[in-house]
Amino acid sequence: MLLTIDVGNTHTVLGLFDGEDIVEHWRISTDARRTADELAVLLQGLMGMHPLLGDELGDGIDGIAICATVPSVLHELREVTRRYYGDVPAVLVEPGVKTGVPILTDNPKEVGADRIINAVAAVELYGGPAIVVDFGTATTFDAVSARGEYVGGVIAPGIEISVEALGVKGAQLRKIEVARPRSVIGKNTVEAMQSGIIYGFAGQVDGVVNRMARELAEDPEDVTVIATGGLAPMVLGESSVIDEHEPWLTLIGLRLVYERNVARM
Repeated sequence: MLLTIDVGNTHTVLGLFDGEDIVEHWRISTDARRTADELAVLLQGLMGMHPLLGDELGDGIDGIAICATVPSVLHELREVTRRYYGDVPAVLVEPGVKTGVPILTDNPKEVGADRIINAVAAVELYGGPAIVVDFGTATTFDAVSARGEYVGGVIAPGIEISVEALGVKGAQLRKIEVARPRSVIGKNTVEAMQSGIIYGFAGQVDGVVNRMARELAEDPEDVTVIATGGLAPMVLGESSVIDEHEPWLTLIGLRLVYERNVARM
């Protein structure tokens, strides 16, 4: 089976693929202080619970694919693959790795690996033109042309960052649970903040996507809009532009990139 690891700024998502099917997944906090040995122990604890894998670290794992937005964690995961999975083919997404998606930006090396991986999966699953909206630490909007090229995107503060900022900077405000309020017009401070977050972000998504779609295609209706990320479900029901929801888009992209590179190793 293939182990895929998507390291984000806040959370790390792991997925286990049996062929094209994801059979297990885990979400853990991203900690840049964890060493390779600590990560190996964590992986062993998680995967040791799965009935299709053996008791020893690496049993049942035929390949590994990793992308990371945190360089220090990528460095430690590289050591994990070398020390604990030495006989298992591993693909770490970085410059030089074949993705199949041309990057048409001013500096392709500065585009986050997760954003390219999302574009890979979007092209494979839905074709182009497409826009991927990823609700993570930042809310990112990534544009893919009709020819399957990554042409650029938008980066905005994420939902959790905004909630935290309100709680820290607002003298009479506090950090709240991100949940849908009873109504748009809040009857108390918590509901007023929840309304501002949920409906404010839905409006942001609609506004940004509509503007991007007009630049991306002659007919904006031809653009498929895909939502992913842990907080996507909070906005899905309020946004009018999202066509598809694929929570495992990045993991699927990692599987595709692994398949495109493992034969070259």
